[in-house]
Amino acid sequence: MAVDYFIAKGYQVLGRNIRTPYGEIDLIIKNEQDLIFVEVKTRTNLTFGYGEDSITYKKRGHLVDSAEHFLEENQMVDEKWRIDVLAIMLKKDGTITDIEWFENAI
Repeated sequence: MAVDYFIAKGYQVLGRNIRTPYGEIDLIIKNEQDLIFVEVKTRTNLTFGYGEDSITYKKRGHLVDSAEHFLEENQMVDEKWRIDVLAIMLKKDGTITDIEWFENAI
């Protein structure tokens, strides 16, 4: 769902579920200006709060470390980059009810 969302907006998807020593990067996307690391949070109810609220201080650190590791490993340290969050709300049948994109979230 997240991949389709970004492709429809004209972004190129460079990677999915990229594992690093610091954790996993859900998506890496690119447009003309930026390389964007995306944390995707999906919910079917609000029992545990909104998806974007589940990103703790510790998780933020892992995301930054993972992004920096990816940049170093792929010789892209001079790229302009950021970390975004995509929060997806679903019905129990998997139908999307809401998508919210938080740019520069971290």
